Amino acid sequence: MMQPFIHLAGVRKSYRRGRQEHLAISDATFDVMPGELVSLVGPSGCGKSTLLKVLAGLLPHDGGEAKIGSSEHPFDPSRDVGMVFQAPLLLKWRRILDNVLLPAEILGLPQKESSERARGLLALVGLAGYEDKYPYELSGGMQQRAAIARALVHDPKLVLMDEPFGALDALTREKMNLELLRIWKEAGKTIVFVTHGISEAVFLGSRVVVLTAGPARMADNFPIDLPYPRTLDMKTHERFGEYTRRIYKLLGME
Repeated sequence: MMQPFIHLAGVRKSYRRGRQEHLAISDATFDVMPGELVSLVGPSGCGKSTLLKVLAGLLPHDGGEAKIGSSEHPFDPSRDVGMVFQAPLLLKWRRILDNVLLPAEILGLPQKESSERARGLLALVGLAGYEDKYPYELSGGMQQRAAIARALVHDPKLVLMDEPFGALDALTREKMNLELLRIWKEAGKTIVFVTHGISEAVFLGSRVVVLTAGPARMADNFPIDLPYPRTLDMKTHERFGEYTRRIYKLLGME
């Protein structure tokens, strides 16, 4: 039986502000299997980003169990995580290829192989021919594609995406959803995708984890039984509507 790539059981995280303790995550319990794209959905401020930082190794958890990888395949957050944020965070003085190469440079990976991989990834995300452009010469959606390529350049085992399309207009966001699914299938990565968009969570995820208002607690965790490749007209299907209504109800919005 396949073992989960991520195993969380009763994970808790709190912050101390002066003399006060602020509980950000009260109980996060779910598994992510290798190669899954799991949508993590919940209201703003519920602790989704905090949970992502725990998975990335940027924050320690205070309680519960959080395991990533296995004894046969140990996990090193400094090497095995790729991050994509809401803003592309490209360095404006570096060309697109050089922006994509930044994680490889930080990790000291071989320059020739990394450059070849970066060019291949730019082609994968639809940016072949833009290697020598500067960020200001690209649209917002194109900049975010470059950010996805940057997150993949060091061949991480896990890609964490924190509302990466939240700043895009609705039409570009839908196009980027389709692009992400294509890239995910071709790259074969395990992805945890944080969003507060219920429709987006259902459309992208092979599974959806629903978190309640902070402190984060898992309200539900269920597979999305819709075929891949996904198409935008699936959003009109009755099953798609059933999934979104299920999440609305869990979040007290019905």
